[in-house]
Amino acid sequence: MTPQQISQQKFTEHYGYNAEQTVFAPGRVNIIGEHTDYNDGFVMPCAINYGMAVSFAKRNDSIWRVYAIDINEQDEFDLSQDFTQSERKWANYVRGVVKYIQEQCPEFKQGADLAMTSDVPMSSGLSSSAALEISIGKTCQVLGNLSLSLAQIALIGQKAENKFVGANCGNMDQLTSALGQKDHLIMIDCRSLEITPTPVPQGYSIAIINSNVKHDLVTGEYNNRRQECEQAAKFFGVKALRDVTPEQFHARENELKAESELAYKRAKHVVYEDQRVLDAVAALKANDMVKLGQLMGESHDSMRDDFEITIPEIDYLVELAQVAIGKNGGARMTGGGFGGCIVCLMPNEKVEALRQLIADNYEKQTGIKETFYLCTASDGVRVVS
Repeated sequence: MTPQQISQQKFTEHYGYNAEQTVFAPGRVNIIGEHTDYNDGFVMPCAINYGMAVSFAKRNDSIWRVYAIDINEQDEFDLSQDFTQSERKWANYVRGVVKYIQEQCPEFKQGADLAMTSDVPMSSGLSSSAALEISIGKTCQVLGNLSLSLAQIALIGQKAENKFVGANCGNMDQLTSALGQKDHLIMIDCRSLEITPTPVPQGYSIAIINSNVKHDLVTGEYNNRRQECEQAAKFFGVKALRDVTPEQFHARENELKAESELAYKRAKHVVYEDQRVLDAVAALKANDMVKLGQLMGESHDSMRDDFEITIPEIDYLVELAQVAIGKNGGARMTGGGFGGCIVCLMPNEKVEALRQLIADNYEKQTGIKETFYLCTASDGVRVVS
Protein backbone atom coordinates (compact mmCIF):
# COMPACT_ATOMS: atom_id res chain seq x y z
CA MET A 1 0.00 0.00 0.00
CA THR A 2 1.14 3.54 -0.72
CA PRO A 3 1.38 6.15 2.06
CA GLN A 4 -1.71 7.83 0.55
CA GLN A 5 -3.74 4.61 0.83
CA ILE A 6 -2.51 3.95 4.37
CA SER A 7 -3.30 7.48 5.58
CA GLN A 8 -6.83 7.28 4.14
CA GLN A 9 -7.50 3.84 5.60
CA LYS A 10 -6.09 4.64 9.03
CA PHE A 11 -7.94 7.97 9.12
CA THR A 12 -11.23 6.08 8.75
CA GLU A 13 -10.26 3.48 11.37
CA HIS A 14 -9.06 6.11 13.85
CA TYR A 15 -11.77 8.75 13.53
CA GLY A 16 -14.73 6.61 12.42
CA TYR A 17 -15.46 8.59 9.24
CA ASN A 18 -13.70 9.21 5.88
CA ALA A 19 -11.07 11.84 5.14
CA GLU A 20 -12.04 14.57 2.67
CA GLN A 21 -8.64 15.07 1.04
CA THR A 22 -5.05 13.80 1.05
CA VAL A 23 -1.82 15.72 0.49
CA PHE A 24 1.53 14.11 -0.37
CA ALA A 25 4.91 15.84 0.08
CA PRO A 26 8.12 14.09 -1.03
CA GLY A 27 11.43 13.65 0.70
CA ARG A 28 14.52 14.68 -1.22
CA VAL A 29 18.00 13.57 -2.06
CA ASN A 30 20.77 16.06 -2.70
CA ILE A 31 23.00 15.15 -5.63
CA ILE A 32 25.60 17.84 -4.84
CA GLY A 33 25.87 21.00 -2.72
CA GLU A 34 26.06 20.06 0.96
CA HIS A 35 25.82 22.54 3.84
CA THR A 36 25.77 25.36 1.27
CA ASP A 37 22.09 26.26 1.69
CA TYR A 38 22.39 28.14 4.99
CA ASN A 39 25.41 29.93 3.50
CA ASP A 40 23.10 31.40 0.82
CA GLY A 41 24.74 29.15 -1.76
CA PHE A 42 23.78 26.64 -4.45
CA VAL A 43 22.40 23.09 -4.17
CA MET A 44 21.26 20.47 -6.67
CA PRO A 45 18.71 18.08 -5.18
CA CYS A 46 15.64 16.32 -6.50
CA ALA A 47 12.39 15.34 -4.85
CA ILE A 48 12.05 11.55 -4.55
CA ASN A 49 9.22 9.02 -4.82
CA TYR A 50 9.07 8.55 -1.03
CA GLY A 51 7.28 11.00 1.20
CA MET A 52 4.62 11.96 3.75
CA ALA A 53 0.89 11.57 3.17
CA VAL A 54 -1.62 13.53 5.26
CA SER A 55 -5.32 12.70 5.02
CA PHE A 56 -7.61 15.27 6.61
CA ALA A 57 -11.13 16.54 7.05
CA LYS A 58 -12.48 19.87 8.27
CA ARG A 59 -14.04 20.14 11.72
CA ASN A 60 -16.63 22.74 12.67
CA ASP A 61 -14.39 24.20 15.39
CA SER A 62 -10.74 25.36 15.67
CA ILE A 63 -9.23 22.17 17.14
CA TRP A 64 -6.58 20.12 15.34
CA ARG A 65 -6.33 16.42 16.15
CA VAL A 66 -3.22 14.92 14.56
CA TYR A 67 -2.76 11.15 14.46
CA ALA A 68 0.80 9.99 13.69
CA ILE A 69 0.10 6.53 12.28
CA ASP A 70 3.69 5.22 12.22
CA ILE A 71 4.23 5.71 15.97
CA ASN A 72 0.58 5.48 17.03
CA GLU A 73 0.54 8.82 18.87
CA GLN A 74 -1.89 11.72 18.78
CA ASP A 75 -1.51 15.44 19.39
CA GLU A 76 -4.31 17.93 19.95
CA PHE A 77 -4.23 21.74 20.04
CA ASP A 78 -6.58 24.65 19.48
CA LEU A 79 -5.86 27.17 16.70
CA SER A 80 -7.88 29.88 18.46
CA GLN A 81 -5.68 29.60 21.56
CA ASP A 82 -1.98 30.39 21.97
CA PHE A 83 -0.44 26.90 21.77
CA THR A 84 3.15 26.18 22.84
CA GLN A 85 5.76 23.50 22.22
CA SER A 86 4.85 19.89 22.87
CA GLU A 87 7.09 17.46 24.76
CA ARG A 88 6.94 15.25 21.67
CA LYS A 89 9.40 16.27 18.99
CA TRP A 90 7.29 15.13 16.01
CA ALA A 91 4.34 17.23 17.21
CA ASN A 92 6.49 20.38 17.18
CA TYR A 93 7.03 20.11 13.43
CA VAL A 94 3.25 20.22 13.00
CA ARG A 95 2.60 22.91 15.61
CA GLY A 96 5.49 25.04 14.36
CA VAL A 97 4.19 25.09 10.78
CA VAL A 98 0.65 25.94 11.90
CA LYS A 99 1.95 28.69 14.19
CA TYR A 100 3.96 30.42 11.45
CA ILE A 101 1.15 29.99 8.91
CA GLN A 102 -1.06 31.84 11.39
CA GLU A 103 1.60 34.52 11.71
CA GLN A 104 1.23 35.21 7.96
CA CYS A 105 -2.50 34.44 7.75
CA PRO A 106 -3.98 35.44 11.15
CA GLU A 107 -7.49 34.56 9.97
CA PHE A 108 -6.54 30.86 9.70
CA LYS A 109 -8.26 29.02 12.55
CA GLN A 110 -9.87 26.12 10.67
CA GLY A 111 -10.03 22.99 12.81
CA ALA A 112 -9.28 19.58 11.29
CA ASP A 113 -8.72 15.90 11.96
CA LEU A 114 -5.53 14.59 10.37
CA ALA A 115 -3.84 11.20 9.95
CA MET A 116 -0.32 11.03 8.55
CA THR A 117 2.22 8.42 7.53
CA SER A 118 5.60 8.47 5.81
CA ASP A 119 7.76 6.00 3.91
CA VAL A 120 10.84 8.26 4.12
CA PRO A 121 13.24 6.58 6.57
CA MET A 122 13.67 8.74 9.69
CA SER A 123 17.07 10.27 10.51
CA SER A 124 18.51 9.14 7.18
CA GLY A 125 19.28 12.48 5.55
CA LEU A 126 16.36 12.18 3.10
CA SER A 127 14.35 15.00 4.67
CA SER A 128 11.57 13.18 6.46
CA SER A 129 11.16 16.37 8.52
CA ALA A 130 10.78 18.64 5.46
CA ALA A 131 8.22 16.23 3.96
CA LEU A 132 6.25 16.52 7.20
CA GLU A 133 6.50 20.33 7.29
CA ILE A 134 5.51 20.82 3.65
CA SER A 135 2.62 18.34 3.82
CA ILE A 136 1.26 20.19 6.87
CA GLY A 137 1.80 23.58 5.20
CA LYS A 138 -0.08 22.45 2.09
CA THR A 139 -2.84 20.98 4.29
CA CYS A 140 -3.27 24.39 5.98
CA GLN A 141 -3.35 26.11 2.59
CA VAL A 142 -6.09 23.78 1.32
CA LEU A 143 -8.11 23.91 4.57
CA GLY A 144 -8.11 27.70 4.71
CA ASN A 145 -7.94 28.38 0.95
CA LEU A 146 -4.91 30.53 1.82
CA SER A 147 -3.10 32.59 -0.80
CA LEU A 148 0.36 31.20 -0.03
CA SER A 149 2.84 30.23 -2.76
CA LEU A 150 4.74 26.94 -2.54
CA ALA A 151 7.96 28.89 -1.90
CA GLN A 152 6.26 30.69 1.01
CA ILE A 153 5.11 27.35 2.44
CA ALA A 154 8.71 26.10 2.14
CA LEU A 155 10.11 29.07 4.06
CA ILE A 156 7.43 28.66 6.74
CA GLY A 157 8.54 25.01 7.09
CA GLN A 158 12.15 26.11 7.48
CA LYS A 159 11.17 28.70 10.10
CA ALA A 160 9.26 26.05 12.07
CA GLU A 161 12.32 23.78 12.09
CA ASN A 162 14.67 26.64 13.02
CA LYS A 163 12.59 28.35 15.67
CA PHE A 164 10.06 25.85 16.97
CA VAL A 165 12.05 22.60 16.76
CA GLY A 166 15.51 24.14 17.21
CA ALA A 167 17.52 22.83 14.22
CA ASN A 168 19.26 25.58 12.23
CA CYS A 169 18.70 24.00 8.82
CA GLY A 170 18.87 25.93 5.56
CA ASN A 171 15.99 26.06 3.08
CA MET A 172 16.96 23.39 0.52
CA ASP A 173 14.93 20.51 1.94
CA GLN A 174 11.70 22.44 2.18
CA LEU A 175 12.09 24.11 -1.23
CA THR A 176 12.74 20.74 -2.88
CA SER A 177 9.76 19.07 -1.20
CA ALA A 178 7.56 21.98 -2.28
CA LEU A 179 8.90 22.64 -5.78
CA GLY A 180 10.41 19.37 -7.05
CA GLN A 181 9.88 18.47 -10.71
CA LYS A 182 9.37 14.99 -12.16
CA ASP A 183 12.46 13.57 -13.92
CA HIS A 184 14.52 16.67 -13.08
CA LEU A 185 17.27 17.67 -10.71
CA ILE A 186 16.68 21.23 -9.57
CA MET A 187 19.51 23.65 -8.94
CA ILE A 188 18.37 26.11 -6.28
CA ASP A 189 19.95 29.46 -5.58
CA CYS A 190 19.27 29.52 -1.84
CA ARG A 191 19.49 33.33 -1.72
CA SER A 192 17.21 34.36 -4.60
CA LEU A 193 15.18 31.08 -4.45
CA GLU A 194 15.56 30.87 -8.23
CA ILE A 195 15.26 27.32 -9.54
CA THR A 196 17.00 25.87 -12.62
CA PRO A 197 15.60 22.42 -13.55
CA THR A 198 17.99 20.05 -15.30
CA PRO A 199 16.74 16.70 -16.68
CA VAL A 200 18.10 13.51 -15.11
CA PRO A 201 20.35 12.08 -17.86
CA GLN A 202 18.76 9.43 -20.09
CA GLY A 203 19.73 5.90 -19.12
CA TYR A 204 20.80 6.88 -15.59
CA SER A 205 19.44 5.83 -12.20
CA ILE A 206 19.54 7.44 -8.77
CA ALA A 207 20.20 5.02 -5.93
CA ILE A 208 20.20 5.87 -2.24
CA ILE A 209 21.94 3.55 0.19
CA ASN A 210 21.14 4.00 3.86
CA SER A 211 24.06 3.17 6.16
CA ASN A 212 21.45 2.67 8.91
CA VAL A 213 23.62 4.71 11.23
CA LYS A 214 21.07 7.21 12.58
CA HIS A 215 21.72 10.92 12.88
CA ASP A 216 19.83 13.57 14.80
CA LEU A 217 20.62 17.08 13.63
CA VAL A 218 19.03 18.94 16.53
CA THR A 219 22.01 17.94 18.63
CA GLY A 220 24.99 20.24 18.54
CA GLU A 221 27.26 19.35 15.60
CA TYR A 222 25.05 20.81 12.87
CA ASN A 223 24.53 24.07 14.72
CA ASN A 224 28.30 24.23 15.44
CA ARG A 225 29.06 23.98 11.70
CA ARG A 226 26.70 26.85 11.06
CA GLN A 227 28.44 29.05 13.64
CA GLU A 228 31.86 28.21 12.20
CA CYS A 229 30.64 29.26 8.73
CA GLU A 230 29.27 32.52 10.14
CA GLN A 231 32.64 33.19 11.79
CA ALA A 232 34.38 32.71 8.42
CA ALA A 233 31.86 35.00 6.64
CA LYS A 234 32.57 37.68 9.24
CA PHE A 235 36.32 37.29 8.61
CA PHE A 236 35.77 37.99 4.90
CA GLY A 237 33.40 40.85 5.73
CA VAL A 238 30.49 39.34 3.76
CA LYS A 239 26.87 38.49 4.53
CA ALA A 240 27.42 34.79 3.78
CA LEU A 241 30.13 32.52 2.36
CA ARG A 242 28.22 32.53 -0.93
CA ASP A 243 29.85 35.93 -1.51
CA VAL A 244 33.43 34.59 -1.36
CA THR A 245 34.90 33.35 -4.66
CA PRO A 246 37.49 30.53 -4.76
CA GLU A 247 40.08 33.19 -5.78
CA GLN A 248 39.23 35.44 -2.81
CA PHE A 249 39.36 32.47 -0.47
CA HIS A 250 42.74 31.38 -1.79
CA ALA A 251 44.19 34.91 -1.39
CA ARG A 252 43.42 35.01 2.35
CA GLU A 253 43.32 31.36 3.38
CA ASN A 254 46.54 31.45 5.44
CA GLU A 255 45.31 34.50 7.34
CA LEU A 256 41.99 32.78 8.14
CA LYS A 257 43.80 29.57 9.08
CA ALA A 258 45.92 31.49 11.58
CA GLU A 259 42.79 32.94 13.14
CA SER A 260 40.79 29.70 13.25
CA GLU A 261 41.71 26.33 11.76
CA LEU A 262 38.08 25.18 12.01
CA ALA A 263 36.60 28.25 10.34
CA TYR A 264 39.20 27.85 7.57
CA LYS A 265 38.29 24.23 6.93
CA ARG A 266 34.53 24.85 6.99
CA ALA A 267 34.80 27.86 4.67
CA LYS A 268 37.04 25.94 2.26
CA HIS A 269 34.37 23.28 1.90
CA VAL A 270 31.52 25.74 1.34
CA VAL A 271 33.31 28.05 -1.11
CA TYR A 272 34.50 25.19 -3.33
CA GLU A 273 31.26 23.21 -2.94
CA ASP A 274 29.29 26.15 -4.36
CA GLN A 275 31.59 26.14 -7.37
CA ARG A 276 31.16 22.36 -7.73
CA VAL A 277 27.37 22.79 -7.95
CA LEU A 278 27.73 25.32 -10.79
CA ASP A 279 30.23 23.01 -12.51
CA ALA A 280 27.83 20.06 -12.05
CA VAL A 281 25.02 21.90 -13.83
CA ALA A 282 27.38 22.61 -16.74
CA ALA A 283 28.51 18.95 -16.79
CA LEU A 284 24.91 17.71 -16.89
CA LYS A 285 24.03 20.09 -19.73
CA ALA A 286 27.04 18.78 -21.67
CA ASN A 287 26.09 15.19 -20.72
CA ASP A 288 29.59 14.82 -19.24
CA MET A 289 28.96 12.14 -16.64
CA VAL A 290 32.67 11.56 -16.05
CA LYS A 291 33.00 15.18 -14.90
CA LEU A 292 29.87 14.92 -12.76
CA GLY A 293 31.27 11.78 -11.11
CA GLN A 294 34.55 13.58 -10.35
CA LEU A 295 32.66 16.51 -8.79
CA MET A 296 30.61 14.15 -6.60
CA GLY A 297 33.85 12.46 -5.47
CA GLU A 298 35.48 15.80 -4.66
CA SER A 299 32.38 16.84 -2.73
CA HIS A 300 32.58 13.70 -0.61
CA ASP A 301 36.30 14.13 0.07
CA SER A 302 35.65 17.72 1.17
CA MET A 303 32.84 16.67 3.53
CA ARG A 304 35.15 14.05 5.00
CA ASP A 305 38.34 16.14 5.32
CA ASP A 306 37.24 19.79 5.63
CA PHE A 307 33.66 19.81 6.86
CA GLU A 308 34.26 16.64 8.92
CA ILE A 309 30.71 15.30 8.81
CA THR A 310 31.20 11.80 7.44
CA ILE A 311 31.73 8.63 9.46
CA PRO A 312 33.72 5.46 8.60
CA GLU A 313 30.61 3.49 7.57
CA ILE A 314 29.61 6.18 5.07
CA ASP A 315 33.15 6.53 3.70
CA TYR A 316 33.25 2.77 3.17
CA LEU A 317 29.89 2.78 1.33
CA VAL A 318 31.13 5.55 -0.97
CA GLU A 319 34.36 3.63 -1.71
CA LEU A 320 32.37 0.50 -2.61
CA ALA A 321 29.95 2.48 -4.75
CA GLN A 322 32.74 4.24 -6.65
CA VAL A 323 34.28 0.85 -7.47
CA ALA A 324 30.95 -0.54 -8.72
CA ILE A 325 29.98 2.55 -10.74
CA GLY A 326 33.33 3.30 -12.39
CA LYS A 327 33.94 6.62 -14.13
CA ASN A 328 30.54 7.32 -15.73
CA GLY A 329 28.73 8.58 -12.65
CA GLY A 330 29.50 9.04 -8.99
CA ALA A 331 28.70 8.61 -5.31
CA ARG A 332 28.89 10.78 -2.21
CA MET A 333 27.38 11.20 1.21
CA THR A 334 24.10 13.12 1.09
CA GLY A 335 22.31 15.02 3.83
CA GLY A 336 23.46 16.66 7.04
CA GLY A 337 26.06 14.05 7.95
CA PHE A 338 27.07 11.87 10.93
CA GLY A 339 25.32 8.83 9.46
CA GLY A 340 22.44 8.62 7.03
CA CYS A 341 22.78 7.87 3.35
CA ILE A 342 24.94 8.02 0.27
CA VAL A 343 23.58 8.98 -3.17
CA CYS A 344 24.70 7.34 -6.40
CA LEU A 345 24.10 8.43 -9.96
CA MET A 346 24.98 5.69 -12.43
CA PRO A 347 24.13 4.01 -15.73
CA ASN A 348 21.06 1.75 -15.40
CA GLU A 349 23.14 -1.32 -16.25
CA LYS A 350 25.37 -0.78 -13.18
CA VAL A 351 22.54 -0.87 -10.61
CA GLU A 352 22.61 -4.60 -9.89
CA ALA A 353 26.42 -4.73 -9.64
CA LEU A 354 26.27 -1.89 -7.13
CA ARG A 355 23.56 -3.58 -5.09
CA GLN A 356 25.53 -6.84 -5.07
CA LEU A 357 28.93 -5.38 -4.17
CA ILE A 358 27.44 -3.55 -1.20
CA ALA A 359 25.34 -6.53 -0.08
CA ASP A 360 28.47 -8.72 -0.17
CA ASN A 361 30.72 -6.35 1.78
CA TYR A 362 29.07 -3.64 3.89
CA GLU A 363 27.50 -5.76 6.63
CA LYS A 364 30.55 -8.02 6.77
CA GLN A 365 32.76 -4.97 7.39
CA THR A 366 30.48 -2.92 9.70
CA GLY A 367 28.05 -5.33 11.34
CA ILE A 368 25.14 -3.21 10.03
CA LYS A 369 22.80 -4.15 7.17
CA GLU A 370 22.30 -1.40 4.60
CA THR A 371 19.00 -0.52 2.90
CA PHE A 372 19.00 0.08 -0.86
CA TYR A 373 16.49 2.42 -2.53
CA LEU A 374 16.15 2.98 -6.24
CA CYS A 375 14.63 6.45 -6.67
CA THR A 376 12.99 8.51 -9.33
CA ALA A 377 13.03 12.31 -9.41
CA SER A 378 9.48 13.36 -8.59
CA ASP A 379 7.10 16.30 -8.41
CA GLY A 380 6.85 18.39 -5.26
CA VAL A 381 3.91 18.58 -2.84
CA ARG A 382 0.48 17.92 -4.31
CA VAL A 383 -3.12 17.13 -3.42
CA VAL A 384 -3.53 13.49 -4.38
CA SER A 385 -7.20 12.87 -3.61
